Amino acid sequence: MAKPKPIVWNAAAHAAENAARELPQAARAYFRQGRATCRGESSARTLHRFRLETKRFRYTLELFRPCYGPGLDRRLALLRDVQTHLGEINDCAATTEMLGKTRPRFRTFLKHRMSAKIAELHRFWEQTVDAAGQELWWTDYLSRFARKQVRREHR
Repeated sequence: MAKPKPIVWNAAAHAAENAARELPQAARAYFRQGRATCRGESSARTLHRFRLETKRFRYTLELFRPCYGPGLDRRLALLRDVQTHLGEINDCAATTEMLGKTRPRFRTFLKHRMSAKIAELHRFWEQTVDAAGQELWWTDYLSRFARKQVRREHR
């Protein structure tokens, strides 16, 4: 997986202008990475990298929360759900690795659980996050609905 392109901040522009320009590109990159990760079989390492990328993308969006309305909260909830799926997979992988060659029955259980969790992630990604029109739902919202926040003077 390629390293994500950093967001370029224009210090002369308002935060909403930066968000409208940069966040749709970040969303497209996230969807590309998600599709690549959820297509076919993915290693625990690949899934862990996608977990970190999901966190990075979500935290970036949260920084721009004041520039968007409640539509952003719905998108952030989806990312939290993706993180939950990926976290459960990572827990299985980390525990399996920690056990080493001990407790073979428990390791077998964890491997089966991890396979089931990966299948759940793939279904969730394909049927919910990346269902028809979802990428456009994200990119259109991020490009069109960023709004400048009016600074309120305290009197």
